Amino acid sequence: MSNENYSLRNDPDFERRKAKYAPVAQALEAMYGRPQWQPQDFTPLDELIECILSQSTSDTNRDRGFEGLKTAFPTWEAVMDAPVEALIEAIRPAGLANQKAPRIQQILRRIYAERGELSIDFLGKLELEAARKWLIDLDGVGPKTAAIVLCFAFNRPAFPVDTHIHRVGLRIGFLPPRMNAENAHPYMEAIIPPADYYPFHLQLIWHGRQVCQARQPVCERCPLREQCDYYQQIAKA
Repeated sequence: MSNENYSLRNDPDFERRKAKYAPVAQALEAMYGRPQWQPQDFTPLDELIECILSQSTSDTNRDRGFEGLKTAFPTWEAVMDAPVEALIEAIRPAGLANQKAPRIQQILRRIYAERGELSIDFLGKLELEAARKWLIDLDGVGPKTAAIVLCFAFNRPAFPVDTHIHRVGLRIGFLPPRMNAENAHPYMEAIIPPADYYPFHLQLIWHGRQVCQARQPVCERCPLREQCDYYQQIAKA
C-alpha cells in the first residue's frame, strides 16, 4: 500500500498498532526511566533557530553552528540585520549555511513584522493547532520542527518524529510500511497518550541510538522483541 493511501480512518491495522503502545512504553520506561520536562535555559525562539540549524546535520555540528551564531551576534536583532555573508560564516559548522542563513533572517524578519518584537512566546497561549500552523507556515519549518518547538519549548502535547523515531516506529509496527516521517506525526500522536509525548519521544530516540540502530539493530538485547514486527517477520526468520 502506498504512503498516500494510509490514514487513521482507513488503516485496518490501526488498532493493532495502537495496542503495542502500553507494553512498549512499559519496557522502555524500565530500561531508560521516565524523563520529566524541565524549563530550558534558552527561549522558544532559540529553540526554533537551533532546529533550523539542525536540519540535515549532526547534533554536534548543530551545536557548533549555534554557538558560532551566539558568539558572533549578541542579540536576535543583530542576527536579523547582519550582512548575510557574516551570518553564513558564523553558522558554517552547521552545514548548508548558504541556505540556512537567509532562511533564519527571513524567519526573524517575519516574526518582527508580525509581532513587533523578536519573540515567539505568544505561541504558548495559542490553541495548539493554531500554534502548529503558525510555525509550519514559516519557510523551512515542517511538522518535525514545529513539534519540537511546541514540545520542548512550551511543554505542549506535540510529538516530534525524527529519523530515529521514524525508523523504530516502522520496525515496531507503530507506523504502516513505507510511511514517511512527515506523515507519521498524526499517527504517533494518535497512538501515544498526550501526557506521554515528551518521555516517550526521548525513550524512542535513546532506544534508536543504543539498540535499534539503523545499520544493525541489536535485537538480541532488545526488550521489545515480542511487540516488534521487524523482529517477528525478519530478524527471527
